[in-house]
Amino acid sequence: MEPPATRFGRGTMLAPTGVGREKSMKRVGKLYICVLILCTFAMSGLGQVVESESLTRESGRPNELAIADFEARVRKYTERREALESELPKLSKQATAVEIAEHKAALFKKVLADRTTAKRGDVFTKDAEQMIRLIIASHYKGRDRLELRKELAEAENKNVRVKVNGIYPESAELLEMPPTLLLVLPQLPKQVRYRFVRNNLLIVDRESHMIVDHMANALR
Repeated sequence: MEPPATRFGRGTMLAPTGVGREKSMKRVGKLYICVLILCTFAMSGLGQVVESESLTRESGRPNELAIADFEARVRKYTERREALESELPKLSKQATAVEIAEHKAALFKKVLADRTTAKRGDVFTKDAEQMIRLIIASHYKGRDRLELRKELAEAENKNVRVKVNGIYPESAELLEMPPTLLLVLPQLPKQVRYRFVRNNLLIVDRESHMIVDHMANALR
């Protein structure tokens, strides 16, 4: 049997060691929790940055993927529209104004019947809207943007009803898109064109004048 002093001595050596280990583990645990919290906030912030910059390239221009998706959606409409128009009797080069008007009406009716499920956002998706706003904001700043907004608010087409599959009146064609803006917006097929109505940006069929899609708050 070991002397009491020896056992007591060992006890006094073990007690502080155990307490120190426990305190050390607690400190490590707290540090680990802090690191997890910081990582969580960091990843959350990174996610927001990635999301907010998902439509921009390093140069500050819109992301090519967003542009490609937008153009593909426009092309889907024009290809279907062409297929439907090919089913109509072709207009001759000597077609009268009445025949042209009848052809337009027939095309509109045919495309409208094919687009009964069309809705706002089919072409101007959320990503496309952010991309368009980015482009416009980068080319119209300060006073220029205020002047364009004022011009659109006072334009003759300000009372045009903006609705998918609605009609954009031929008389409203007097308001042209700013040429400098057309140069930087994603290019459209020849069958459709951009149009502003107040603060809305539309895609309009050139021949039938159907509103294919539209987005609000194009000029923020």
